[in-house]
Amino acid sequence: MTSAANELKPVLIFDSGIGGLTVLREARVLMPERGFIYIADDAGFPYGGWEEQALKERIITLFGRLLGQYDPEVCVIACNTAFTLVGADLRAAFPQTTFVGTVPAIKPAAERTRSGLVSVLATHGTVKRAYTRDLIQSFAQQCHVRLVGSENLARMAEAYIRGDAVSDEAVMTEIDQCFVEKDGRKTDIVVLACTHYPFMANLFRRLAPWPVDWLDPAEAIARRARSLVPQVADSVHPDDFDFAVFTTGNPDFSTTRLMQGFGLKVR
Repeated sequence: MTSAANELKPVLIFDSGIGGLTVLREARVLMPERGFIYIADDAGFPYGGWEEQALKERIITLFGRLLGQYDPEVCVIACNTAFTLVGADLRAAFPQTTFVGTVPAIKPAAERTRSGLVSVLATHGTVKRAYTRDLIQSFAQQCHVRLVGSENLARMAEAYIRGDAVSDEAVMTEIDQCFVEKDGRKTDIVVLACTHYPFMANLFRRLAPWPVDWLDPAEAIARRARSLVPQVADSVHPDDFDFAVFTTGNPDFSTTRLMQGFGLKVR
């Protein structure tokens, strides 16, 4: 390993579960010289049902430990529920650290829609957040935006990506409110406002009553992270990173195998 590689700090990607792997996949392509640390707060999963102040305190305390232990170049909060709640608090608490957030892709949806009917598929926590409504007010006043809060879809996505069976009926129950017909127009964009959901995009496409654009923010998040991470000439990918940490300390066999499929050792 070269000395330049030894100097490269890792990129830390944080999520409540395994949804952030959608962001990791894109970030790896854009930052091949960097090592990655994936943190899954599975002990707190799912975040959607938490009381807000308790969840804020949990995440800030957790980052106090993570930043001291790993000293990352940048932290990607690959979770809409977490970042819309605690993003500003993290930046205030740790001003020397660069945070890249994940927020519902309402602005690009509003720019792209032709029908003017946009739905945002998210957790209940993201749907009820003032941050989300402020995005609509700022960027999508000209659209009819339906917020669809799902209580079960993040859990279902975790099961689905591990290879467990998920029934069409159960999925359709979670997404059917996304499809709106109004004055001869139909919803043409659904914002996937949870990083877990893109894992099920093919299933969503098959079940949808008509074709829509399922907007996955992972690539945009990765591009933003890349823009903030220095590029080092002649660097070699470090071999002491690329691992995942679960806050339960006890991921099951299928989860461990999934992480290995994404090139991550489990610690």
